[in-house]
Amino acid sequence: MIRAQGYSATSVDELCAGAGVTKGAFFHHFASKEALGVAAADYWSQTTSELFAGAPYHRHADPLDRVLGYIDFRAGLLNGPPEAFTCLVGTMVQEAFGSSPAIRQACEASICGHAARLEADIGEAMERYGVSGFSIASLALHTQAVLQGAFILAKARGGPEIARDSVDHLRRYLTLLFCHPDPARS
Repeated sequence: MIRAQGYSATSVDELCAGAGVTKGAFFHHFASKEALGVAAADYWSQTTSELFAGAPYHRHADPLDRVLGYIDFRAGLLNGPPEAFTCLVGTMVQEAFGSSPAIRQACEASICGHAARLEADIGEAMERYGVSGFSIASLALHTQAVLQGAFILAKARGGPEIARDSVDHLRRYLTLLFCHPDPARS
C-alpha cells in the first residue's frame, strides 16, 4: 500500500484492513504508524537482501561483469506498474525524511546497506581495470541514486519505460567508466 499511494496517504485503518487485522492488534504490535514504518524498512532490507544474495550475477568471475550483472538484474525487475517494482524505503524517505528521523534513519540504513554490498565488486573492478579518482563507496551510492531517481521518473510517467532508459544509461556509464568492451550492447 505504501509503495502504491505513499506513506502519508496510507492510513492505519487501510493498513489494518489490508492485513486483515484489527486496529487493536496493530497497536499491540506497533506503538505508532511511525514504528510500523521503521519495521517495514527493516523487513524490506531483509527481504531484498535475500533476493539480491541469491541473484545470478554473483556467479560471474569478472568483478565488473558482476556489477553490470547487478544492473541487468535490476533492469529485469522493472515490470508492471511502478508500485510493483519501486523501492519501499525510497518511497518512505521521500515523504518522511523531515518529519520522522526514525524512518529516515531506517531508510538510510537500507539504501546505504544495499549500496555497501556492491562495494567489494566495485573495488575489485577498479583494481582489475586500473580505474581510480573516486571512492568505491561513492560509486556504489551513485548506483542507488540513479535507481531511486529512475523509480521517481517511473512514478511520474506511470510506467517502467523511463526507468529502463535510466538503468540502461547507468549501465553505459559504468561500461565507459571502466573502458570495458560491452558485447551485450554492441
